[in-house]
Amino acid sequence: MRILVLITDAFGGHGGIAKFNRDLITALCCHPDCTEVVAIPRFMPNPAEPLPEKLTYITSGLDRTFKYIAVVLQVLRRNAQFDLILCGHINLLALAFLARGWQQVPILLVIHGVDAWKPTKKPLLDYLAGKVDAFISVSELTQQRFLGWAKLASDRGFILPNTIDLSRFTPGLKNPALLERYNLANKTVLMTLGRLASEIRRKGFDEVLELLPDLIQQLPDIKYLIVGGGSDRLRLEEKAKSLQIEDHVVFAGLIPESEKVDHYYLADAYVMPSRGEGFGIVFLEAMACGIPVVASKTDGGREALRDGKLGILVNPTDLEEVKAGILRALNSPKGAVPEGLDYFSYSNFEQRCHQIVTQVLRNRKQS
Repeated sequence: MRILVLITDAFGGHGGIAKFNRDLITALCCHPDCTEVVAIPRFMPNPAEPLPEKLTYITSGLDRTFKYIAVVLQVLRRNAQFDLILCGHINLLALAFLARGWQQVPILLVIHGVDAWKPTKKPLLDYLAGKVDAFISVSELTQQRFLGWAKLASDRGFILPNTIDLSRFTPGLKNPALLERYNLANKTVLMTLGRLASEIRRKGFDEVLELLPDLIQQLPDIKYLIVGGGSDRLRLEEKAKSLQIEDHVVFAGLIPESEKVDHYYLADAYVMPSRGEGFGIVFLEAMACGIPVVASKTDGGREALRDGKLGILVNPTDLEEVKAGILRALNSPKGAVPEGLDYFSYSNFEQRCHQIVTQVLRNRKQS
């Protein structure tokens, strides 16, 4: 079995989608029937991690749209027959269907969150979304919202939640060097990790900032550590100043992947009352590090916390409820990994992935 994978980023990428794609490609390479996975990323901002066996990772089409299309066409001309096309983002669907016209094999689309919650406003992509042979969603919420507008039968959808490396993300102590870097020694630390995107303000940064004046009254030593980069940082910094809480907010910026675990250790509670999260791998990472977590009950964070079995769920539009959730998290034991987090283990992820691929190919043969 040979699989063609069209993706935004994976190895050498940054963020939750890149992480999911790395895990997905690794799982595909481990399928017992797989002989080769050919993956073509659009972007690779960082050096690639070690690649799995059976993976051919083609990076000659990075960054430029027409160059990427040309590379995909070259691969289709020069390579033998593929058995499956995996389209890692809805924006790549037109190219995936072009490849299917060449190969006559099923397309398996992956959807993550807000990218697929509503029509794309591109008529061709919206039409093609209803023509895929099957799709993978990282959460039931995203699946339901996608099916709400895409003209697809529900039995074409499969749920494949994110996974966590439980050998890497484990409880640990606060790193003295980072405590000094951010002036967090002897402080009570709330943390959110995510992209500061001005076009999508749904991570919950604003809600936590708005609560800080009240929280400071109860916990004068409290600090809010915001980890991540993006175009919305200046606005958030100005908001902290307008609320007169700038001394209680630390902007860490974009951090290396190698420092991520140590940043989680700084937190006494991980807080992300988001309104547009498709799932939230950061919740799994924080919980695996033994950090109590506050997530939203209105988006994919609910599924990351298994409907509240693994952490605290709040309504992000109710600031009093968010505040109560934060205080409850700060009073929860730190260093304890929630029982049941192994539901998201890599072995379970790989098994689910193999079952999906096998079923999609079986359905194709029967149709």
